[in-house]
Amino acid sequence: MSDMVNLTLQEARKLTIDALSANKTDPAVAEIVGQALVNAEVDGQGGHGLSRIPSYTAQTRTGKVDGYAKPETELITPVVQRIDAKFGFAYPAIEVALPFLKDASAINGLALSAIRHSHHFGQAGAHCERLARDGMVAFIFGNGPKAIAAYGGKNPMFGTNPIAFAAPNPDGEPLVIDLALSRVARGKIMAAQRTGNTIPEGWALDAEGQPTTDPDAALAGTMIPIGEAKGAALAMMIEILAAGLCGTAFGFEASSLFSGEGDAPNLGQVILTINADLVSGGAFAERMQTLVAVIEAEQGTRLPGTSRLAAREKARLNGINLPKPIYEEAVRLAGRSA
Repeated sequence: MSDMVNLTLQEARKLTIDALSANKTDPAVAEIVGQALVNAEVDGQGGHGLSRIPSYTAQTRTGKVDGYAKPETELITPVVQRIDAKFGFAYPAIEVALPFLKDASAINGLALSAIRHSHHFGQAGAHCERLARDGMVAFIFGNGPKAIAAYGGKNPMFGTNPIAFAAPNPDGEPLVIDLALSRVARGKIMAAQRTGNTIPEGWALDAEGQPTTDPDAALAGTMIPIGEAKGAALAMMIEILAAGLCGTAFGFEASSLFSGEGDAPNLGQVILTINADLVSGGAFAERMQTLVAVIEAEQGTRLPGTSRLAAREKARLNGINLPKPIYEEAVRLAGRSA
């Protein structure tokens, strides 16, 4: 573990907030973003965690992301909200969306928030999980810069385009299903690049369409989609749901989330909630209990998200272990000495 640094959750949060605040980000925004990054580390999703600090701060310094942006909201109907992230971070816009989604769903049975002029939205399932704790079935769809080729092609076209779902679980933690439409999240390749590690074969192709274990070649090439043609089709579906509905950039039009150069990525996210109890006429809790019990009764099965909960408990007890290069870079960006 000599190449790792152990941090308490409080230390990780303060380091992240300090690094962001020192690089053209409003401290209030830095708190929201910092908490999201630390939560991702806690849940074992390092690709959406503190490894993002260098790229986030590179973009705030150049103005590619406006670290001072305040989201603006517009109520389209009683159940549809449009949010302009103002080319700032996605997390403050999502913070605005969640109370509306909860309240509108409670009254009307469902609600939708469409976020435009947005950015990387991190651990998608975490946003849905918060809504599921309030009794909502929740979906989030978001697009990203080009990474996956249309099926049969070798040029990047669609983002890895995460999709997440969460549902209340009467007997335990919410059920959360969170997946990128590439075989792995692109953030994992970025983390490998920053720490000087190779990636497993089967994650990505280089610019010539050949398998690669080099993270630099992978980032210059394409990610392999889950399910091949089916995964590429799902990625296209998310482009339409996110960029199309939000009026933002498609993946092939969006700039990189990893560098400070270029225009704002201008991404979109759509969050949809359904009031489980209201729509089901009170039957949802019993139906969930039945489904979960049948799955858990079979030997060898596990519910999606089990590893997330195990990582969360481990972090609560022991803090998080951060690769030393990522820690040292965050310390430098915070204006501290290691």
